[in-house]
Amino acid sequence: MLPSLYHLLRPPVRYLQAVWRWKRLTFTEAPPIFGNAKPKSGSHLLTQILGGFCRIAPYLYVQAEPVRTVKAEGGRFSQAEVLAQLKRIPPGIIGWGYLDATPENIAFLCRPERVNYFIYRDPRDMLVSHIFFATEMHQGHGMHEYYQTLSDFDERLKVAITGIQQEGLYMVSVRQRYEGVFQWLEQPSVLCIRFEDLIHERERVLNAMLDQVEKTGYRLPTPREQALDILREAIQPQKSKTFRSGKTGEWRKYFKPEHKALFKEVAGDLLVRLGYEKDNDW
Repeated sequence: MLPSLYHLLRPPVRYLQAVWRWKRLTFTEAPPIFGNAKPKSGSHLLTQILGGFCRIAPYLYVQAEPVRTVKAEGGRFSQAEVLAQLKRIPPGIIGWGYLDATPENIAFLCRPERVNYFIYRDPRDMLVSHIFFATEMHQGHGMHEYYQTLSDFDERLKVAITGIQQEGLYMVSVRQRYEGVFQWLEQPSVLCIRFEDLIHERERVLNAMLDQVEKTGYRLPTPREQALDILREAIQPQKSKTFRSGKTGEWRKYFKPEHKALFKEVAGDLLVRLGYEKDNDW
């Protein structure tokens, strides 16, 4: 009952808050923003920053639910269904989700009048985060039951690296997971953000995010230093229900020599191509 009531009341309440803040009734002037993410790579940190944009430009709010490609009950949405989700985002509302770089998604999102962000993470840290999330935090995750059958974290990590395909259970390898990341990296109109840079080079990244809005020709109504202060204040990872540690390089605690060897065998030069390692000697 409470979640339903929350989702029912959230839009009008946020609308009234925005009307009071901006002293206006229409919200079509600022360019549409969409925040995209690789799962378990900082999406909730990104949405907190996007929420800050509602205080520096006339946006209503960040939509509560992400645009998804995978259905909660299993299976995938068709491309037409994904586009329908995108088109249902009203003007003035900041959207976010977990979208692949399909030609259709690129054609819709990567237009001169739109702003796009994409956040990704070191694949090793992403795998560790994925396992904790699927095992301990989200019982409805497709891998939850299977991970529970494995003896320990070490065995789960091996499966997360290689992927699995058996009756009723399918997960791609870590290399396959990142094929779509390179497709987003190739899009000049998408600001691609490394999670690690958002943690360790926050000032530069936040400035780049503000620049990305103004590249559309729109002038932010809030002075730059004030806007930066607002975005910094918006980042409160502990408020995310999926927050675990928010640290970088934690994979070193969990990757044993056999995991490193398996990762290198499966992923090849993935880390080098992404810029996380200079070579495969790590």
